Amino acid sequence: MDVMKGGSDDTTRGGGGGVSDKRRCSWAPMFPPAPPELRLEAGKRGWRRWPSSSWCAAKRALLLAVCVAAAVVVLLAGAGSLDGLPDSLFFHDAQVNLTADHLLDGLLTAEFSYRSCRSRYEFASYHKRSSHKPSPYLLSKLRKQEALQKRCGPGTAAHKAALRRLESGEGAATGRVEDGDCRYLVSIGFRGLGNRMLAVASAFLYAVLTERVLLVHWGKGAAGLFCEPFPGATWLLPRAGKRSPLGNLDRYDGESKESLGNILQSGAVVGASADGNVSWASPRPPPYVYLHLAGGYGFHDKLFYCGEHQRLLRGVPWLLMRTDSYLVPGLFLTPPFRGELEAMFPEKDATFHHLGRYLFHPSNAVWRAVTSYHRPNLAGASRRVVGIHIRVFQKKQPPRQVLDQLLSCVRGERLLPDQVAAATNDAVLVTSLSPWYHERIRAEYGGRVAGGVHQPSHEGEQRWGDAAHDAKALAEMYLLSTCDVLVTSGFSTFGYVAQGLAGRRPWVMPRPSPWEEWAAGQAPAEPPCLRAPSVEPCFHSPSYYDCAARRDVELDKVAPYIRRCVDVSWGIQLVNESSTRW
Repeated sequence: MDVMKGGSDDTTRGGGGGVSDKRRCSWAPMFPPAPPELRLEAGKRGWRRWPSSSWCAAKRALLLAVCVAAAVVVLLAGAGSLDGLPDSLFFHDAQVNLTADHLLDGLLTAEFSYRSCRSRYEFASYHKRSSHKPSPYLLSKLRKQEALQKRCGPGTAAHKAALRRLESGEGAATGRVEDGDCRYLVSIGFRGLGNRMLAVASAFLYAVLTERVLLVHWGKGAAGLFCEPFPGATWLLPRAGKRSPLGNLDRYDGESKESLGNILQSGAVVGASADGNVSWASPRPPPYVYLHLAGGYGFHDKLFYCGEHQRLLRGVPWLLMRTDSYLVPGLFLTPPFRGELEAMFPEKDATFHHLGRYLFHPSNAVWRAVTSYHRPNLAGASRRVVGIHIRVFQKKQPPRQVLDQLLSCVRGERLLPDQVAAATNDAVLVTSLSPWYHERIRAEYGGRVAGGVHQPSHEGEQRWGDAAHDAKALAEMYLLSTCDVLVTSGFSTFGYVAQGLAGRRPWVMPRPSPWEEWAAGQAPAEPPCLRAPSVEPCFHSPSYYDCAARRDVELDKVAPYIRRCVDVSWGIQLVNESSTRW
């Protein structure tokens, strides 16, 4: 179920704002809302759901008394100390003097209420200070994008007018882009939460590069997990009618006639002119174009990465982008964008580190689950936390083989104490759908790490579009990102997000491709793990086609900051050719 379609409802998202239902209280709820059944386990103790936010009282004094009583109940139920309760329980807003640390060296603005989204300004206190500062040029581009989102986003006259033109099929009056024009990019998310977050980060960067308003269709269950990233504007796509091109976004696929690939084959585009450009056969561009950039997309869809086709798309008022991948390395290889991106990100391998920390702020309910679990289990000034993410794609692969690979990795790289070493103050965080690995790791290392071996939850299987499942996944990505050392599973977008937020190069355990059937007797990976050259996510489905040369090329030889991924042999990732400081 999509949340926040066509209106504001604070019970479904982390940001502040009014509640449209007049029967609700006119002041902000004392507890931020929680997704259904959000619970992280801490030993035998489970984190209870937060009290309902639908209390109404005739007098504010009575409301405060009820809230204080509820606080006592929560404390007795094991939710932690008073320090863990939201400041809004006792104060209208937290009095915080925001510093450069809170604002991530200017990446964030101070325009938001602290209470409306605590993760936004508390992120830094749970992570080591990053040595990678955003460039002044990136900061200027972010502020410009924020102004665009506010001027042209949902609820504005410009957006209403653009929507009317889209639904009437008018499109743009001409193919030229005038100053002040409002153009839009709709990000269509699918698959797991990690895939969707990487897709949104990719779409956002493309929106910045092409000066478009970003609107996000998260798919089922995820919209309420995040706070709004743009001050005074929403990034959530409003609900559209069934006849609108925006009405059923999940129907778009590689066969859609509105896709760029099919349009290029339909005769709607005139061949390259003397200056290398292509143009629309009709006097004006279509009202919208669908960009099919999901894994397995075809040759003509991949022409998206050609300069002439980017110039063609510039005049289209609405672009609908569907992907499950991290497209950013492909954008760096697109000629019209290369100079801008190199100026925005002097350290190429910090690209997602900056984008992820700017865009993704867990809602108060999810953030409370993160901090409540972190404080008793992982915190400590002298404690080193080793984070382990285990993802198994082949159901027939023997769990013992996966475990042996992991143990060989941590022993060979000396990430955890060996059997003869004295006990350390380390702690281990295990994130996995199965409890089996946690139990075996705890049996192996429980007596040698004083901080213990912890697993917040074990869902058994991945459930796409399940809000409670996605809430736990998001909380665990952020818990994993607080660790000092990371060991992740190849191909896992969950691990990509965590390592990018943390700014830490992981040891990656190679995995067979998710599309391969497991064969009995298949040999384990050797070596058991490899150090990733960068914290950047891997782009699993790049285009190898060089548009200027009109032939395929070796992408890792095109630019010094592009390399093959250690976990996906055909994938590419960004590295910083002169930096080994992670």
